[in-house]
Amino acid sequence: MILTCYHNNKKDTENGETGRMKRIKCKTVFPRSVKRQEIDKMEFWDIYDADKKPTGRTMKRNDWCLKDGEYHLTVLGVVARPDKTFLITKRVMTKAWAPGWWEVSGGAAQAGETSRDAVLREVKEETGLDASEAEGGYLFTYKRENPGEGDNYFVDVYRFVMDVEDKDLKLQMEETDGYMFATLEQIRAFAAEGKFLHYDSIKKVFEF
Repeated sequence: MILTCYHNNKKDTENGETGRMKRIKCKTVFPRSVKRQEIDKMEFWDIYDADKKPTGRTMKRNDWCLKDGEYHLTVLGVVARPDKTFLITKRVMTKAWAPGWWEVSGGAAQAGETSRDAVLREVKEETGLDASEAEGGYLFTYKRENPGEGDNYFVDVYRFVMDVEDKDLKLQMEETDGYMFATLEQIRAFAAEGKFLHYDSIKKVFEF
């Protein structure tokens, strides 16, 4: 099995283009019991250091093997309308974690994927909206560390301002139990009830 990995291109770094990544091939050995079809469906995440720089190594999705000082990258994309209401969705009650809570679009960046590409993909997958031409963009990053659990991560937070209507939405019905275009006051009320995911970490994204 040959896994596609990425590392910083030294030549590009010398030219000042530190964000460019060079693709390399890494050999990954899987147990014989793992079928090729299963391997092809596996999702991998890049591993970052404490300075949010790729280490050139990857981890399998939800395989919590990170050491202290190692992180993976996640993204959150808040869709706002010009009237300063925000698209939020409600998690289905069958979710093992935070069922029935309100949230915004987001998820993990895949191996080799930039932060912006990841958030545009997540917004598209979860809402059906193409935010690539929207106003706004990246706002800030925060991180979470869980010592001894192997799950440390950075979160890049984006806000996209779009003139969106109900008819534009194509939600993942198996993941979502409703949606609304909420005001800041409504979002604060959900947060006060303890039913808004990540609110304390991202609340400033709703203030503009």
